[in-house]
Amino acid sequence: MSEGITEIKSSWAAVQDHTRHFSDFTFVYPVISRRSKGLSIGVNLNPDKVCNFDCIYCEVDRRIPGAVTEVDLNQMKDELTAMIRFAKDGGLAKEPKFDEVPWLTREVKDIAFSGDGEPTMIHNFAECVQTVVDVKQSEDLGATEIVLITDAAGLDKADVKRGLELMDAHEGEVWGKLDAGTEDYFKAVNRTNVKFQRILDNLLATAKTRAIIIQSLFLKVHGEAMSDAELEAYCERLNELTAGGGQIREVHLYTVARPTPEAFATKLELSELESMAATVRERTGLTVAVFP
Repeated sequence: MSEGITEIKSSWAAVQDHTRHFSDFTFVYPVISRRSKGLSIGVNLNPDKVCNFDCIYCEVDRRIPGAVTEVDLNQMKDELTAMIRFAKDGGLAKEPKFDEVPWLTREVKDIAFSGDGEPTMIHNFAECVQTVVDVKQSEDLGATEIVLITDAAGLDKADVKRGLELMDAHEGEVWGKLDAGTEDYFKAVNRTNVKFQRILDNLLATAKTRAIIIQSLFLKVHGEAMSDAELEAYCERLNELTAGGGQIREVHLYTVARPTPEAFATKLELSELESMAATVRERTGLTVAVFP
């Protein structure tokens, strides 16, 4: 395969396996991401597996305690630097998981705050962002984005807002979760005590300041896909965000890709996801990308 190929296939092992552990690293892990269009280096701010959501589709096994309870910024910085250099030098391309797609491993598309829980729950998010910025600059990765993958519940925290401002100045992007259109469906899928309105308010406030990506995982629950009424309500929530001054760069619709903790949470077929995406485009006028 040539380096000019841009399609990233879901059948590749490196795409299917998004394990948040690599070698003896604690906080940093590499994945080939379809949504990032290449190599994404994950920064796990929740190795303790603490999360304010308990999504029915989350593949994190919370029955097994996390390895550590706090993020060591110096260790995180050292691991991130080592991972970037490992990728640049071609070492990552030789790893069994990545040898199928060696041409995708040398360029770091983004550094993503993601992992075994919700990144914004950490008490020093802004410090974590600054650490990534420092590594980006020292490793000459000016074009590499810093991505926050978030359930949006903590976007109203003062420290998180400071972190977002830092991200804005260094190719930052927020991917905010929105899996539902109503409170009832939100509670059923995301299983949290956080109010749905708080999620919507935080997404709006964040999107007023910078363009964001809305990431939505649609699936079957007990064999049933999201109802037409729920999808209509979801589209209404998106329209309310844009009408309120929120900037939505793109909507990412995806479905279950890895084993879920609940057997009743299963993936949609591509045709089903495409049909739902067509409805979202029609109802909202937004750009919608599909990742089956």
